[in-house]
Amino acid sequence: MPGNFVDEVQVNVRGGDGGAGAVSFRREAHVPKGGPDGGDGGGGGDVVFVADRNVASLLAFRDHPHRRAASGKHGSGNKRHGASGEDLEVALPEGTMVRDRGGELLADLVRNGDRYVAARGGRGGRGNARFLSNARRAPGFAEQGEYGEERWLRLEVKLLADAALVGLPNAGKSTLISSVSAAKPKIADYPFTTLEPHLGVVRFRDHEFVLADIPGLVEGAADGRGLGHTFLRHIERARVLVILLDLAPVDGRTPAEQERVLLRELERYRPDLMARPRLVVGSKADVATATLDDPDALAISAVTRQGLDVFLGRLGTLVDTARAGEPEPEPYVVLRPAEEGFAVLRDGDGAWRVAGRSAERVVAMADLTNEEAIEYVQLRLRRMGVERALARAGAREGDVVRVGPVELEYQEGIS
Repeated sequence: MPGNFVDEVQVNVRGGDGGAGAVSFRREAHVPKGGPDGGDGGGGGDVVFVADRNVASLLAFRDHPHRRAASGKHGSGNKRHGASGEDLEVALPEGTMVRDRGGELLADLVRNGDRYVAARGGRGGRGNARFLSNARRAPGFAEQGEYGEERWLRLEVKLLADAALVGLPNAGKSTLISSVSAAKPKIADYPFTTLEPHLGVVRFRDHEFVLADIPGLVEGAADGRGLGHTFLRHIERARVLVILLDLAPVDGRTPAEQERVLLRELERYRPDLMARPRLVVGSKADVATATLDDPDALAISAVTRQGLDVFLGRLGTLVDTARAGEPEPEPYVVLRPAEEGFAVLRDGDGAWRVAGRSAERVVAMADLTNEEAIEYVQLRLRRMGVERALARAGAREGDVVRVGPVELEYQEGIS
């Protein structure tokens, strides 16, 4: 999208990796048989999305879509634990929706400070001191750090505005918002349409509200013509719609025809928009060549400021009434509970697969080059009931069993 406003991006987020546990034994002159003292690795940091009112768009992600949290430090001897990696907080505009690659909504961060954990950090590995037991007096292995979660997400911004200016191209929206607020959109005296939305804070008497200049709609926008849904979605959160009609149209289209086109496109896009409070306004009254049929409509001129006080007073009243009649917007966040248990599945090539975070974590964090560690993995899986589940599913001696990216050979009595 041209300009500095970016409202839709793909981002890659990855939590920090956990640090590895240490394999260490006490070695002191006065301690003839020092025990294991390897410390744990630190956990990796999370990637956390945070809504920030000071961020205007997703421009920072356009050329740099990757965000990664810090990894945890490794453990060391004398039971010294590694430091945990710091969380990475990523600031997003208010009104950002977070979706997975399939389009499912995961979070809707509507207010300043709303948070969503986008990628969790990996757990730190346990040092060999944690594996000391009566049966294992000198454990010579430790856990590796768990890899941080990694995934691609889609971010979309829907502007949070109290009122939205809706009109055909060249209807005077940019001129109007620049006249009533500090917003400075590009303005020209030839037919063109704004290529990015703008927000302006309007203060008039006892009213204060946010007004959005939505790029001009064209006939067929609901079907994707022109900028289509790219900007129609920014209208969804507006409490009040200002239908801006050009009283000096260059194409000869009457204000009534303009209004029919705009309302039809809004209704086709989202029928519930027709129930929103709306104010019909004719622009360019100072050079008008057409008249308004609606007796309740206002005629204004952003250049001469004709009718602006009446317009802002009525719009401010509509916004105040709409605010009073609706609850404070609540963030929407999909909470992901910790996965429990596992399932035994059959892959297409006939191999068995043990699916489930608990089982996969046991294998992923093990040092499979160490025989003691392999024995410990087998013991853990057996205690979890993986061996019984494979036997019930029909696994036979020598079958391939996959747990995460690791392939094991099934042996009766050893999973």
